[in-house]
Amino acid sequence: MNDSVALPRTTERRPRTWLRMAVMLLLVGLVAAGLVWFQDFKAGIIKNVVATIKSAVPTVATAKASMQEWQPLQTATGSARASNGADMAAEIGGVIDQIDFKSGQEVAAGTVLLRLRPNDDDAKLAQLQASAELAAVTLRRDQRQLAVHGVAQATVDSDAANLKVARAQVDAQQAVIAEKVVKAPFAGRLGVRQVDIGQYIAAGTAIVTLQQLDPMFVDFYLPQQALGQIKDGQKVTVSADAYPGQPFDGVISSLGAKVDSSNRMLPVRASIPNPDGKLLPGMFLSVSVDSGPPQSLVTIPAAAVAYNPYGSLVYVLHDQDGKQIVKQQFVTTGASRGDQISILKGIAANDVVVTAGQLKLHNGAAVKVDNAVQPTDSPSPVPVDR
Repeated sequence: MNDSVALPRTTERRPRTWLRMAVMLLLVGLVAAGLVWFQDFKAGIIKNVVATIKSAVPTVATAKASMQEWQPLQTATGSARASNGADMAAEIGGVIDQIDFKSGQEVAAGTVLLRLRPNDDDAKLAQLQASAELAAVTLRRDQRQLAVHGVAQATVDSDAANLKVARAQVDAQQAVIAEKVVKAPFAGRLGVRQVDIGQYIAAGTAIVTLQQLDPMFVDFYLPQQALGQIKDGQKVTVSADAYPGQPFDGVISSLGAKVDSSNRMLPVRASIPNPDGKLLPGMFLSVSVDSGPPQSLVTIPAAAVAYNPYGSLVYVLHDQDGKQIVKQQFVTTGASRGDQISILKGIAANDVVVTAGQLKLHNGAAVKVDNAVQPTDSPSPVPVDR
């Protein structure tokens, strides 16, 4: 008899494959539906924003093109130079004995500025003058002796030569004394004193600068193309950063004798009256030269011109079906002055152009005009501190 007991067999239930696939597909479908809904939602938002932007009428500022007299100009940058200028220095070395000027002083030509210590110069001069006087007495005595044949002609000739030598030595000593006195060679304004009393200076040491400030010269360069449009005596206007809004008028005083072959520029010098001494040597100046007769040109504010790779354009205002619209117009620009620019081709006088708000515009766009704030339109603007 078999005592072994047979145990019942248990079976494990596994989830069916199709159920897992169904759940996975359901999840994927939900994600896909969510993505589609989000894209539709985003497209709707963008569409509403674009519609709102398109429905808003942009506000612009406008100005009317005008016909104005326009003086053609040649512009350049120049440097101021004194009509006469020098660094005062003694011709020989020595110890400063006396200073007869103050820094910044106006002096006349011939004014004594400085004296060096004379030492024994005066004694040497007296000695040489005595020798010259003795030579003159000897010559006169021998000349009387020659008349009665008391001396030979050679003696008189030797006496005459000795007198010339003695007088030359006197002149040389007087020149040495004069070299120890520094005088102003021309009238002008002195600069800052560079030396002191008792100081030893070598020959050529700068003592003070002397500048003749009236008139003032302005040196600048113009391109060779301007050679036929400028001449001596032609009007010149200069301006300096130190005096904003204050022009200085003058005339061309000389033209260069040749054009610089390295840059094809012509050196020009102008003379500017400077009685109050406002312009100083070395100042940087902006120069304008009238070139040719005045012309009548169409002008608009420079802010009205938009520049792109295809050219320069402006937006011109038109009335259409009771609405104000703008149309793009390509233009040919000319010279500019201040806040204005000349238009050679593209628009005519009295055309109304957009001066502000161009970035919001396209060709044929309807606009609303508000000229409460306008860009500047001055031919010679003046900076204003705010």
